[in-house]
Amino acid sequence: MAEAEVDDVFIDDITFPAVDGYALGATLFLPRGAKQHAVVINSATAVPRKIYRKFAGYLARRGFAVLTYDYRGIGDSRQRAMLGYNRPKSLVGFKATMADWAALDITAAVKWMRERYHTLPLTYVGHSFGGQALGLLANNNEVKRALLVAAQAGYWKLMASPERYRVYALLNFAGTPLTRLLGYMPGWSGVGEDLPKGVFEQWVRWVMSERYLFDDPDLRTLSNFPRYAGALRSICLSDDPWATRPAVELLCTGFKATTPEILTIMPADADAKTIGHLGFFRPEHRDTLWRGAAEWWRRKADRVTARFSYSDIKQPASSPLSPSSFRGA
Repeated sequence: MAEAEVDDVFIDDITFPAVDGYALGATLFLPRGAKQHAVVINSATAVPRKIYRKFAGYLARRGFAVLTYDYRGIGDSRQRAMLGYNRPKSLVGFKATMADWAALDITAAVKWMRERYHTLPLTYVGHSFGGQALGLLANNNEVKRALLVAAQAGYWKLMASPERYRVYALLNFAGTPLTRLLGYMPGWSGVGEDLPKGVFEQWVRWVMSERYLFDDPDLRTLSNFPRYAGALRSICLSDDPWATRPAVELLCTGFKATTPEILTIMPADADAKTIGHLGFFRPEHRDTLWRGAAEWWRRKADRVTARFSYSDIKQPASSPLSPSSFRGA
């Protein structure tokens, strides 16, 4: 595994074992100088780790040791070996669920970074599903700070209209028949990367449930939500039709041992025309969104010297679906 030096950052493509031994494809970004924080970036559904490469490099140049990786069945973790046996290229018959991603893959990523950088504070970045999964981890108490980006309880009726109707039709009238026919959910249908059948089917059940994953009676790891007691900041992008403010608030009600800080950011706050569900990680946000995140982690946000600080954003009044409305989550 050769280590390359790019723009004052060491970048190493590696593998590390999931909880069950499945080898996950990953990339480690290291600063040349002293390391101040360890960061694990956890992907959205059907999104490969390469989407986060520029953001990870930005953080590494500022003293963060950063890990990005692919969940099983995605990107470089699609054809990795498990217990010495090669997985087939096709996802037909590939056994995985979203609950597996959390319990086996994300849990292992947190453990791997915690053990490797045990003297550094551990920071968690969760994009969409990656943010949802924080509450499912048995070892989420190892995380000191968590930044959730566009992470929501994704019930379809909490999505913005007309996107909610497109999603409903895609999942039920196109995705479900395709998955049953092919044995996996093809990315060309509009979801991103190909998805294992079990992942897609569990995702559909959650999206069709009023309280999303909180309504899953078989999801025993929901009991881990109250274990997380670290700092929690959840970013809601105002033009994101998937992770709307009510959906973000609903997810945050599960974190009962901490006080989530929910910030709604409009594109104008970041000198942008659009941001959307994926846009936070675009490199044009280096001096705005990315800088705000890095400063929050370092506890050095300065409203006078910083060009952009999340504390400058004026927040809207509580939405009709406020966190207090879902205290049973």
